Amino acid sequence: MARIERVRELIQGKLDLDDMQRKYAAGWRLTALEWEREAAQEEPPSERVAPRGLREVPFGFRVAPDCAHLEEDPTEMKALNTMMELIVQDISLQRMADELNRSGSLTREGKPWTPVSIFYVFPRLIEETPQIFNGEAWQERRRELGRVPWNS
Repeated sequence: MARIERVRELIQGKLDLDDMQRKYAAGWRLTALEWEREAAQEEPPSERVAPRGLREVPFGFRVAPDCAHLEEDPTEMKALNTMMELIVQDISLQRMADELNRSGSLTREGKPWTPVSIFYVFPRLIEETPQIFNGEAWQERRRELGRVPWNS
């Protein structure tokens, strides 16, 4: 496989056509061009739009090192499992947040859990519930549920 050599040049002033022709003659190929200018007025930052079909990585997963697929994020999956266990125990969102924070778990943004941040993870938790309930730990936990004193 041929080795690729890359050079990044900052251009001061105008782009020189003669210099570009010399580079082409030396075997160089233009691969990128970036433009910038001073903004006439302060514009609100545009929202970052993902290319069509791409979405945010679901909570509990991360992009694999090969950047071609997703893999489970053990830290986030542990938080999801903890949330599921606390839901089964009928714990309030505030107490869930307290428990997650006490265990050292943080949100994806690196912040402590709040009832609102847990609420926003619920759709993901609902998606992941079948896989969580099929795990070996939950098979054992299911047998214990009959012995849990429910609020009645």
